[in-house]
Amino acid sequence: MRDLSTFLSDYGESHRNPVNQWVHIVCVPLIFISTLGLFWLIPVGRWLGLEGAAAYWVNGGSILAVLCMPFYLRLSMGVSLLMLGWLAVSIAVVTGIDRSGLSLGWTALLVWVLAWAGQAWGHKVEGKKPSFLDDLIFLLVGPIFVSLELMHKLGLSRTPGHGRPS
Repeated sequence: MRDLSTFLSDYGESHRNPVNQWVHIVCVPLIFISTLGLFWLIPVGRWLGLEGAAAYWVNGGSILAVLCMPFYLRLSMGVSLLMLGWLAVSIAVVTGIDRSGLSLGWTALLVWVLAWAGQAWGHKVEGKKPSFLDDLIFLLVGPIFVSLELMHKLGLSRTPGHGRPS
């Protein structure tokens, strides 16, 4: 399996344009959260006969998260902790929307569609196709890339998301 720097370098090849980078910094978290929200609606716990809190927390979203974590663990402990942070924030947003009375399904679907439209526009500006069209694993690399890219843009790191020091 490729290592973290290879993934970031490969992902970065189609994310050099500053406009596209900012589009990703905004849209990747929205896609991450809304995807989790859409999967959250799959009631696996109820299908398994669970009740109460167990039925609520055992769902497509929680299972998706558990299935993705070995990839992040393989990359590094730091990446795993970063993605656990993303997951914690995402779960807080998803459960907040779910418990607010808003429709989690419609809210997540609307955000998901709009964020992907933003990503498509960003790649049009970039002039390159999205990395995940060549390898779906880049859907898991995107959050790492935008985290590092944002830290770089805020002056918190000398290394941008593509892994090459500036």
